[in-house]
Amino acid sequence: MNTIVIVLILFIAIEHLYFLVLEMFLWTKPKGIKTFGLKSKAFAEETKVLAANQGLYNGFLSAGLTFSLLEKSFNFIIFFLVCVTIAGIYGSYSAKNIRLFYVQAVPAILALLALLFNY
Repeated sequence: MNTIVIVLILFIAIEHLYFLVLEMFLWTKPKGIKTFGLKSKAFAEETKVLAANQGLYNGFLSAGLTFSLLEKSFNFIIFFLVCVTIAGIYGSYSAKNIRLFYVQAVPAILALLALLFNY
């Protein structure tokens, strides 16, 4: 695996770890409210359990990518990058926010392409 692929995968893993922090710990704070464009602090409080659950899943994606890199497991890397891609596509569609596609799915697609072209 070349350096570009490793850097892309690490970037995605760190990005999802950051999503975990935003969704699990900062959702009701000004940073979380602003980042996710939430209607109000009250709305953030009402939805914080859902956000924490979502954050936990992002943490699993981060852990999976990190584990896959450490194990040098091509199949697991592909699996987790596809999971991230699908999450980004579905998230942007369901939230009606194309930015989600560019932030989550595009880096995973780029990493998949780099991995497949360099394998």
